[in-house]
Amino acid sequence: MRLLLLGGTKFVGRAVAEEALARGWEVTALNRGTQPAPEGVRVVRGDRTTEGGLAALAAGEWDAVVDTWSWAPSAVRDSARLLNGRVGHYAYVSSRSVYAYPSGVGADESAGVVEASPDAGEGTPYAEAKRGAELALEAEFGGSALLARAGLILGPYEDIGRLPWWLNRIARGGPVLAPGPRDLALQYVDARDLASWTLDAAAARLGGAYNVVSPAGHTTMGGLLEACVRATGSDARLRWTDPERILAAGVEPWRELPVWLAPGELYDFLHGASVERAVAAGLRCRPVAETVEDTWAWLRSLGGGAPQRADRPKVGLDPEREAALLQG
Repeated sequence: MRLLLLGGTKFVGRAVAEEALARGWEVTALNRGTQPAPEGVRVVRGDRTTEGGLAALAAGEWDAVVDTWSWAPSAVRDSARLLNGRVGHYAYVSSRSVYAYPSGVGADESAGVVEASPDAGEGTPYAEAKRGAELALEAEFGGSALLARAGLILGPYEDIGRLPWWLNRIARGGPVLAPGPRDLALQYVDARDLASWTLDAAAARLGGAYNVVSPAGHTTMGGLLEACVRATGSDARLRWTDPERILAAGVEPWRELPVWLAPGELYDFLHGASVERAVAAGLRCRPVAETVEDTWAWLRSLGGGAPQRADRPKVGLDPEREAALLQG
């Protein structure tokens, strides 16, 4: 397979590149060159945000293209127009954020989506940007374009900081504020499982929207944090704390306590989707322990630090706020 990867140096794009190389595919990646691509990738330079930024792709044919773009939909519109007729299949890593809020537990790909435009430019909010990109692909490729609507993504190379924050916090040891309930079901996908499924789907030329995230309850908040304790080998003691107490203290779920949401409407929206379609199409999710252990090994290779996307806020609870809650 000849794969064109738009990106390929960060998080999901890097996971796609490594998986494709492991399969023996020929991988070409268009990116700005701000970070090195995996060894074995043929890199061509281009900046999709600038005029002429796709010039390096003016000629050539590929069996499949995987696009992980998260910003202006107009960039996806332009690449789709340029590549139409020269690629066998176009796969786009979208997001479950495209769904109109709220959607209840068990919502599938038929749920309503946000209003968006394929012509929107820089500064478009994330949900509208992802949906606008989907519309751009549908305009060019109809229902043959694959829209892989990922949920929460974890694993090595994460540049949002969610699992890295928990691992580094637990590695410091001592009492750790653990947001309850302990058996709170989580729904996420390891970037490597997302990459593997997307390449399988591209090879099979699947089209349309798929919720690509683990079945609800693949693990729990307890399962995730206890795996962090085991992986780091620290003396951390998880202090399970009721959601009501955490919220009353003004702690912000998801941002200050990454991954976690208190039970309720937003939790149902982000951790309760139906994934029957993707599972039927071959989605398999590795155990949480493997995701945690591999992410910790990667963090240690970096000295504990992790890359941080400039367009996303840093996550994590201030140590003084955590201490105050633990003492209360």
